[in-house]
Amino acid sequence: MKLQLIIATLLCLTGITLLFLGFWIPPQGEIDPSVLVAFGETSTFAGALFGVDYKYKRKSIEN
Repeated sequence: MKLQLIIATLLCLTGITLLFLGFWIPPQGEIDPSVLVAFGETSTFAGALFGVDYKYKRKSIEN
């Protein structure tokens, strides 16, 4: 359970960081900001799913 929480936290933070970087990093021909934003949204969504799953698993263990 701890590993799942760590992964969820890292995915959320990585996704949020990439979302912000998509706005501030000019395209230099290597990667388009839309790719950063898409990956950021995907990582944030995956992190949210892990977090929700973790919350309900923990809730069922406590009861």
